[in-house]
Amino acid sequence: MQLFDVYPLYDIEPVRAREVYLWDKNGVQYLDFYGGHAVISIGHGHPHYVGKLTAQLDHLGFYSNSVQIPLQKELAAMLGELSGYHDYQLFLSNSGAEANENALKLASFHNRRKLVIAFNGAFHGRTSAAIAVTDNPKIRAPLNENHEVIFLPLNDETALQHAFQRDNICAVIIEGIQGLAGIRLPEPQFLQKLQNLCEQSGALLILDEVQSGYGRSGKFFAHQFAGIRPDLITVAKGMGNGFPVAGLLINPKFKASPSLLGTTFGGNHLACAAAVAVLEVIAQEKLIENSVKMGDYLLSELQKIKKGVKEVRGRGLMIGVELEFASDAVRKKLLFEHRIFTGSSHDPNTIRLLPPLTLKQEHADRFLESFGAVMKNL
Repeated sequence: MQLFDVYPLYDIEPVRAREVYLWDKNGVQYLDFYGGHAVISIGHGHPHYVGKLTAQLDHLGFYSNSVQIPLQKELAAMLGELSGYHDYQLFLSNSGAEANENALKLASFHNRRKLVIAFNGAFHGRTSAAIAVTDNPKIRAPLNENHEVIFLPLNDETALQHAFQRDNICAVIIEGIQGLAGIRLPEPQFLQKLQNLCEQSGALLILDEVQSGYGRSGKFFAHQFAGIRPDLITVAKGMGNGFPVAGLLINPKFKASPSLLGTTFGGNHLACAAAVAVLEVIAQEKLIENSVKMGDYLLSELQKIKKGVKEVRGRGLMIGVELEFASDAVRKKLLFEHRIFTGSSHDPNTIRLLPPLTLKQEHADRFLESFGAVMKNL
């Protein structure tokens, strides 16, 4: 049997990783400025994380949600405390797509409506409803086209106001920061307007914090810069530092009932151990504060590079560098000549920077020196 060939692959085989570095099978070291799609939040191979997972595996790796799993309650309490959403409820799943799927389903259960508003450039996952609210027709099969979805321009209050003339809106789903679109930030006043319109109409506000959550933006959630409290918040990626785990934070106005939502693997013992370890490290090592410090430094220094750079966008350690031309050649030079991983986006000109939140200035300086050299020598 062969693998189903859907991923364009670099000819690099990482075999080991620590902190912000990876080593390939030939012993070549790489600086990780992408974190595997923003997944690596507390650095590769963090000893506390490894120890917690190892100890849990030694006791019990998995049993289903038909039994008591105290780790789930421990995770929920810690997540509520660190995020500021202690009064919300937590449903655990496996991926960001599944978290968004459950958020959309729960919203529809709540108000019995179907129509969803999403935004141009959005990416919310590859399950049925999640892909329907993703702005990429190339990955949408005919099966996914039966959902009722309106796409609006991001930050366009006039278009938003016009859309809310309808009285059948189930939910609005929006990313705290659009990642795959090239690091596009919703304006605080736009999010505030959105929340007000949802409250007035009975629609539910879903904040997709799958990529922008867990301290990456400089707050626990990126939407907290706007001072809003959504009805539903989805998390994944940085939540498990590489272990598949996701969550849906649910406003207390939603009432649970048996079988309303369900999952086989979500909230298993190993997943919860990983997620608890991540939160412990974030708190103990003050990684959200570090995200602010290092993000501000990178943004400030990147804005000084004028040649070939059109715009630098972002918050914390979620940064987009939009070039005046396609970024592919620059990314390849960074990877194969300077040994630095960076990310692409659906905007072909934009490079995404999503390093671990453990980033230090020496790492930032190495990237800045390398990026500056590449741009200077184009």
